[in-house]
Amino acid sequence: MSGHTHKDYTGAKFGMWLFLFTEILLFGGLFILYAVYLARYPREFISAGAELNVWFGGGNTLVLLTSSLLVAVSITALRKGQVGLTLRLLGGTVACAALFMVNKYFEWSAKIGHGIYPGSTHLKEMQPGEMVFFNIYYLTTGLHGIHVVIGALILVWTMGLIKSGRVHAGDWVILENAGLYWHLVDLIWIFIFPLYYLILH
Repeated sequence: MSGHTHKDYTGAKFGMWLFLFTEILLFGGLFILYAVYLARYPREFISAGAELNVWFGGGNTLVLLTSSLLVAVSITALRKGQVGLTLRLLGGTVACAALFMVNKYFEWSAKIGHGIYPGSTHLKEMQPGEMVFFNIYYLTTGLHGIHVVIGALILVWTMGLIKSGRVHAGDWVILENAGLYWHLVDLIWIFIFPLYYLILH
């Protein structure tokens, strides 16, 4: 019976890594697109990048790094049978996800308030390179934001399974897979932050 459980565990892990690989391909394609247009419009990318708020980007980086730490510790806590601590740590992670999205809302609102958003008249009046920069910026950060929301919902669902006892110290693969997904969301942001907020300043 233990061998069967081990096989299921390996299959679940392999399936998750395969899914994460497709996610990496998706964002990898966007980063390649960014690199191609950066080489084509270096000046315009620098002037457009200067419009972004480094403090918003830096703050959200700290929020996601903290959330990843909380997830990692929650897995250790569950393996030790500390259910209450696990749930509190995961609750903290979900709170970090909410804070990230609130920050993103204010950041996007500021840009939209200045008429900088895909399809806007102001954006169409900009240099072609600047227009490309903001279109890729909205596409990449928007897609990442969707992943943050999905990741948070997965963690809330996992918390429900832990509360009901279906995920516990003897069977924690669902929490580990949810944690892997969350770490990927964090890792993608670690690439987005320097590309859009740092190297162009």
